[in-house]
Amino acid sequence: MSLFLIAALPFLGAVFPALLIRAGRNAAASAAGLTTFLALMGLLIHIPSVMRGDVVTARFEWMPALGLNANFMLDGLGFLFALLILGIGLLIILYARFYLSREDPMGQFYTYLLLFQGAMVGIVLSDNILLLLIFWELTSLSSFLLIGYWKHLPEGRQGARMALAVTGSGGLAMIAGMLILGNIVGSYDLSVILQNKELIQASPYYLPALILILLGCFTKSAQFPFHFWLPHAMAAPTPVSAYLHSATMVKAGLFLMARMWPVLAGTDAWFYIVATTGLITMLMGAVIALFKDDLKALLAFSTVSHLGLVTMLLGFGTKIAAVAAIFHIINHATFKAALFMTAGIVDHETGTRDIKRLGGLRHLMPITFTIGTIAALSMAGIPPLNGFLSKEMMLEETVHTTWLHSHYLVPGLALLAALFSAAYSFRFVSHVFLGPERHDYPAHPHDPPVGLWLAPAFLVVLVVLIGLNSAAIVGPLVAVVSSAVIGGEKLPYYSLKLWHGFTPALYMSVVATLGGLFLLSLHRHEEKIWNALPRPEAKVIFDTVIGVLTRLSRLITDTLHNGVLSRYAVIMIGFTLALGYYAYTTGTIGPETREALPIQIIPLIGWICLVGATLAIMWFHRNRLLSLVLIGVVGLIVSMAFNYLSAPDLALTQISVEVVTMILLLLSLNFLPTDTPWDSSAARRWRDAAISVMAGIGSGALIYALLLRDFAFPTISEFHLANSYKGGGGTNVVNVILVDFRGFDTFGEIIVLGIAALIIFALTEAVLGTNVRSYLLNRKPHWPQSGDSHPLMMVVVTRMMMPIALMVGAYIFFRGHNQPGGGFIAGLVVAIAFLMQYMASGYTWAIERQRFYYHGSIGWGVLIAAATGLGAWFNDRPFLTSDFGYIHWPPLEEFEWATAILFDTGVFLAVLGAVMLALDSLSRFAWQPGMAQEFPMDINPLRDNPPQEEENMEQV
Repeated sequence: MSLFLIAALPFLGAVFPALLIRAGRNAAASAAGLTTFLALMGLLIHIPSVMRGDVVTARFEWMPALGLNANFMLDGLGFLFALLILGIGLLIILYARFYLSREDPMGQFYTYLLLFQGAMVGIVLSDNILLLLIFWELTSLSSFLLIGYWKHLPEGRQGARMALAVTGSGGLAMIAGMLILGNIVGSYDLSVILQNKELIQASPYYLPALILILLGCFTKSAQFPFHFWLPHAMAAPTPVSAYLHSATMVKAGLFLMARMWPVLAGTDAWFYIVATTGLITMLMGAVIALFKDDLKALLAFSTVSHLGLVTMLLGFGTKIAAVAAIFHIINHATFKAALFMTAGIVDHETGTRDIKRLGGLRHLMPITFTIGTIAALSMAGIPPLNGFLSKEMMLEETVHTTWLHSHYLVPGLALLAALFSAAYSFRFVSHVFLGPERHDYPAHPHDPPVGLWLAPAFLVVLVVLIGLNSAAIVGPLVAVVSSAVIGGEKLPYYSLKLWHGFTPALYMSVVATLGGLFLLSLHRHEEKIWNALPRPEAKVIFDTVIGVLTRLSRLITDTLHNGVLSRYAVIMIGFTLALGYYAYTTGTIGPETREALPIQIIPLIGWICLVGATLAIMWFHRNRLLSLVLIGVVGLIVSMAFNYLSAPDLALTQISVEVVTMILLLLSLNFLPTDTPWDSSAARRWRDAAISVMAGIGSGALIYALLLRDFAFPTISEFHLANSYKGGGGTNVVNVILVDFRGFDTFGEIIVLGIAALIIFALTEAVLGTNVRSYLLNRKPHWPQSGDSHPLMMVVVTRMMMPIALMVGAYIFFRGHNQPGGGFIAGLVVAIAFLMQYMASGYTWAIERQRFYYHGSIGWGVLIAAATGLGAWFNDRPFLTSDFGYIHWPPLEEFEWATAILFDTGVFLAVLGAVMLALDSLSRFAWQPGMAQEFPMDINPLRDNPPQEEENMEQV
């Protein structure tokens, strides 16, 4: 099976549980299980190649210009983690089917689980670090959904937010580190990066890249000081905890450290950062776990400790330590997943996870007791279980490690962590299953159905088998994976046998076991001391930091974004002036190379009119209607200026926009007072005037200076003029720029336009749901009302002009690639035609005859434009690169085709839908409150009995 299909199957399969949500629990579980099983079988097909040491690859150039390629590779390391993700994932799907209640939306759960599974498989199979980063962030998002699955629990929502904040922040740091790493090597392909150890470690950017990448790894794998999110994520359902926190999410950071081991390890920085962090995390997690009374909290901190153990081994930088790390990753996945599922069974059957309310369950739940005991003893490192083997390898490595010139510090701290690990493992068994039976369980405890204990039982069997004969069962796999971690170099001798003779590691294991029993015997006294000790609560610190950041952001927002438009203008213009002044005083200005043209009478008259109209707006700004008319005059003069300066496309666009905005503003003005209130003091007006004058003088001086000088390099205008026809297939340079060269800008603009229209719709919906409706019914209009709401002449002329206007719009649309026009202008022209019908005949008459959905028009416009851009990828061209050609058809001879017309169609639909939705939303202020039932454009609520002639007019 192709690696593409293995990575895609979980994402494709995630659709089916959501679709089968009404088909029952078994249907959703079966769909998820079948998807995971197929992906697992596809992975197992590659066993022969992987065990030979081959690397299976699949490559697809996705965005080569950005270095982002959909490249996948499967070596020993990727195979191991994919096997854990899919294998344990299959067991979790079975376990969750029997664990979740009937009230829990099963389809939603399995959809989230498969999305997370696909993201994890994508991480371990990626051969491109940019692709890996995409999957990395997907794990954060999908785990957020899984951890917060029980939305009714506040602690679940809080744990999900905490996990997303911590892992997401680390992901941002890792993005920067990966970009630096790719820049050092000159490639973002992982297979290329792994071949350049000397180049990377010799770079001055090695340390920043290392720190940033490790931040991402440490946050994801819950290393100190980012460990606190993991225990709070235990509010998730137990299947989520067993999956995310034993074999998948928390192992992502370990995987990446192992993947980058060949090029990042071997330096002092790697050793001191990684090994020290792992050692601290291992010891701290073990100590805290001993004093946790919640079963899942105990297992969460034990997970933190074991993750620290693997991190420490990878940090040592030796080949044997890498082998021990890989071996413990396998062992930890088996016994920890079984332990989480055991804790879930205990909670499910007894109604509590509180250790102090449990005990004596060995006779009541014998199967659960057997499973939990074996897994816990493996976690404690008791022979002949698999946890003993990897723990002994870890202790052996610490004996040979020197830290801060001390030969005893690392083994001493590791022994202490192993001792606490044994203690909390023994506590898990003794305080839950041993001791006398209680009579105050919240529920009657008994062993669950086979479907609930089958998955952990299978894992426990592996725990025992690996412990008894690890060399035969996982020895070849450990060798292949370890070889991949160390970069394909020859592995030194090591043994996975149960008995290694009398070694320092064996003595340390005995001390850890006996010391753990001793600590457990004194646990009651130790707990009193622990509770009396002052210790910082990570959750409190996190909440404090979030609170400080929230207050800081609110302070900045309130200062800069306080709803006063004049302040925004002052900040923006003032900042621009400061930058301009800095550039003027520190830069150099070349000599003038062009002569100023003589002043002509027509531009002079236009300039005088433009300045006069602008000054008039300022003078009469309190008269809203007159100001609006003067704004229209300014727009008309600007349109004439564009046309005079040989820019007909701009002139058409400007005049169309002016007409549309004037109509919409007039409609809005109908609900506002005739005058604006005095809202500024004299000092503020003088300040604004001074800033405006300086901005105007500065802009004018800059433009004047630019126009009198030649550019040092060929301008972008020359490029567009030279390539418009041969590159875009059109002679209208402006339109080719909009739909091809700068098509992405246009695509963004129609999205913004659509969002603006939707916001207008949402605001009017929200406003009309309040007491505004009654206000509109009882308000007295500020403007004089016409006695004839719908003049006959206007009605007749607009209806006669409608087909002509539509024909003009179509003409402008189809000619736009070679002559002035295009989809944007055509959309405005057609919108104006509809607007005139609204104004002439009223909203009710027009809406009954207009049969298209404005929201859909915006959506289809954006989708068509996006699909046109995506089509370019199939021809190995950048997004939104248009194609064109010629068709020879004898009746019409030869005519041109261009994909740009499809993009222009999307622009046309989006513009038309946005304008009409804005009109519809503003018109509802009249007709929705009941003010315009019979006379759509007449909003005078004082006229209860309209004249008979207006009724006749409406019938016409």
